[in-house]
Amino acid sequence: MNQEQFEQMKNAKGFIAALDQSGGSTPKALKAYGINEDQYANEDEMFDLVHQMRTRIIKAPAFKQDKVIGAILFEQTMDRQIDGKYTADYLWEEKGVVPFVKVDQGLAPEANGVQLMKELTQLDQLLDRAKERHIFGTKMRSNILAYNEAGIKAIVDQQFQVGKQIIAKGLVPILEPEVNIHAEDKEKIEAKLAEEILAGLNQLDKDQYVMLKITIPTQADIYQEIINHPQMIRVVALSGGYSTDEANQKLKQTPGVIASFSRALAQDLRADQSEEAFNESLSHAIDGIYDASANK
Repeated sequence: MNQEQFEQMKNAKGFIAALDQSGGSTPKALKAYGINEDQYANEDEMFDLVHQMRTRIIKAPAFKQDKVIGAILFEQTMDRQIDGKYTADYLWEEKGVVPFVKVDQGLAPEANGVQLMKELTQLDQLLDRAKERHIFGTKMRSNILAYNEAGIKAIVDQQFQVGKQIIAKGLVPILEPEVNIHAEDKEKIEAKLAEEILAGLNQLDKDQYVMLKITIPTQADIYQEIINHPQMIRVVALSGGYSTDEANQKLKQTPGVIASFSRALAQDLRADQSEEAFNESLSHAIDGIYDASANK
């Protein structure tokens, strides 16, 4: 593990940019950016376009270590280059931003009010490649839709089980048991989720560290014991469907949690913007998300 990157993720002010839209969500991300599906003929062209979008974001003047302390990449982005360097090397060497990679393969059908991750059939190979690409950590998402104690426990058990496999490869996992913002009993779900996560943390060895990515909670301090746990590097929050302003406002009221926003970061960026307009829009978004994450 890179100790300088570890210290940055644990202590630096700022937030994590989520640039990890995958095959299923890429068309939606491109459409929001102003590129419709009739503008690319196949998946290869689609991924070329989304890499151009991510490259434009990463190379923007405001995208740097003083406010953006980490970035989550999609597997294909990890394997592509920016100005002759693999993306992770460009992020760290040119921008001072710690690189992560999304490792899950999507969600299983709903059962017991939750969607577990599909079986991660390529995980070992992906982790080995991530190490070669100088990736610091990983991210994997599952989804909680309703209050069901068995379902919530299954989500957390799976996250920690896979997380330990990732730790064994020398990487830091971001566990992401998302709670749907429209879920009935959202607050009750989050209380049970916090209980299960704490139990999982207590079973880790002293040399096993994780991060946690959560929906901004209804009860602002529900994850406080988790935030302070010795095996927890950092707790970050997803925007979860909230607008940028709403997500920032809610995050400001959540002690100890910084942002890891995706759509909220890029919602005002468009392919046809001039470089000046694009950079200004991105800078404004970064400033707002940084402000919501500061002093945490």
